Formats: sequence, structure tokens, C-alpha cells
Amino acid sequence: MKTLLNVIWVVFGGFWLALGYFIAGIIACIFIITIPAGVASFRMANYALWPFGRTVVAKTSGTGALNGLANIIWLVIAGFWLALGHLTTAVAQAITIIGIPLAIANIKMIPVTCFPFGKKIVDSNRIPAGYTPMVSM
Repeated sequence: MKTLLNVIWVVFGGFWLALGYFIAGIIACIFIITIPAGVASFRMANYALWPFGRTVVAKTSGTGALNGLANIIWLVIAGFWLALGHLTTAVAQAITIIGIPLAIANIKMIPVTCFPFGKKIVDSNRIPAGYTPMVSM
């Protein structure tokens, strides 16, 4: 079922969402100081391309003020626009009955899109110790 949902996801919006993350990652890597944001964007591009069967987990302790600052900068520069892409894709997918699970997945991805630092994307079956699940698909 996960594979079927992922294939439908890629065809009906996942490719374009992943492309948006990829472009944001390239732009972030052009400037040396924003390379960590570029790496986070590439991780999110991979997740946006094939999300079902994966879980976003947050570290329960020690995320630090640097992650908070990076999340705020990310939100202003790229996170808001990528979240807007998820929202518009979710609205378009929710029009059809088949697209409703995809629209729900898009909405679930918005918090991670806005604040990616301090989070990790793992297989749903392998959640590491010290992390709590946030978004499961």
C-alpha cells in the first residue's frame, strides 16, 4: 500500500514539491553560510519525493538555540514558500476522493517544512532512541 501511495504521490504533486526543495537547497548551498539549510532542504526533497513509510522524529533533548535560530531563518527564506506549495497542492489533491490521503500527507508535512532543524527523517519501522515521532506516513 505504501508503494502505491508513493507512486500516486509522485505523479500528483510529489515530483514538483521535491523539485522546489531541491532548488531551495541549491540556492542555499551557493552561499557558504547557509550550507546546513541546503543539506536540510535536500533531505526534505528526498522525503517530499517518497514520503509514505517514513517518519519525521524530533530529538527530545539538546536541540539548542542554534537550531531555533536556523529554523527562524529557514522559515523566512524558504520554509514559508515551500509550506505554501504544500498547502496549494493539498487543496488541489483534496478535490478528488483518491487525493484526500495525499492532501492529508501534505498538511502533515507543513510543520516539518517550516522548521526542519532538530528533526530527522527515518523509516517508520526504525525510530532511534532519544527521538519522538512527529509525522508518520
